[in-house]
Amino acid sequence: MNYLITGGAGNIGSSLARELSNNMDNQIVILDNLSTGHLSKIPIRENVKFIKCDVNDYSDIAPVFGRFQFDYVFHYAAVVGVQRTLENPLKVLNDCKGMENILKLSKNTGVRRIFYSSSSEVYGEPFEIPQREHTTPLNSKLPYAIVKNISEAYCRSYYQEYGLEYTIFRFFNTYGPNQSEDFVVPRFLKRALSGQDIVIYGDGSQTRSFCYIDDNIETCVKAISDPETINEVINVGSDIEISVLELAQKIVKLTGNKSKIIHKAPLPEGDMSRRCPDISKMKKLLNRDLKSLDEGLLALISIYKQGS
Repeated sequence: MNYLITGGAGNIGSSLARELSNNMDNQIVILDNLSTGHLSKIPIRENVKFIKCDVNDYSDIAPVFGRFQFDYVFHYAAVVGVQRTLENPLKVLNDCKGMENILKLSKNTGVRRIFYSSSSEVYGEPFEIPQREHTTPLNSKLPYAIVKNISEAYCRSYYQEYGLEYTIFRFFNTYGPNQSEDFVVPRFLKRALSGQDIVIYGDGSQTRSFCYIDDNIETCVKAISDPETINEVINVGSDIEISVLELAQKIVKLTGNKSKIIHKAPLPEGDMSRRCPDISKMKKLLNRDLKSLDEGLLALISIYKQGS
């Protein structure tokens, strides 16, 4: 199969490329403008090709679709990170153009299905826990969440108008070796490993659930061949809820260092009070237990220590 992965120099996109490229019959093209992604994350293999490209610029991306005949497109390119998205709202809103470009070009070139990386942020403040794909309202007013919501609507509309099939993944915090320090797990871990203070905004009572990258990638890959995922929305994450303060305490304990936990004023917006998904669909796809948070953190600690 021929795959396109936009945002493929990021955490999840590069990991997906690595998994798909294990099958040498697959051909993978990665697009990324490298605004936050890094070339070092891209697997160096004969069946992986990288093209620096801005998917929000139609004239930049159209020739790529003209050159390759893609079977499946994973659209993961986006402005990410709470602070970055709050500081660059217009840049975030511009990602709507990328979604439209991807869908238009996919429809015109015979792509079988689009896989879109939406986000837990579409749910906003919790209305119900666990957060379910088809009953929990999408009520966030932040630009990042609005763009994800609009892009989901684009997917559904292109299917209704043109029959272009889709699968929407709503990613909850996914951590792994390729994740940048813009995100909480690598930031806390790297500070703890170097004996620095761990900074928490607010009292740390806000909760999250953390999914190890391997569980995310296996779910996404299995969705390709499972007909029940066609034109569906799937929460991809862990259903084990933990407070940010408990996460920091766990990391200090697992690293064996004596980092202090420092509290600063809460963020003005964007730091939702709770996050915990219903992952019934994900569990059905995996048909196995997810990696526990302790297992994932210990794996990441080992990887960080090897690289130091």
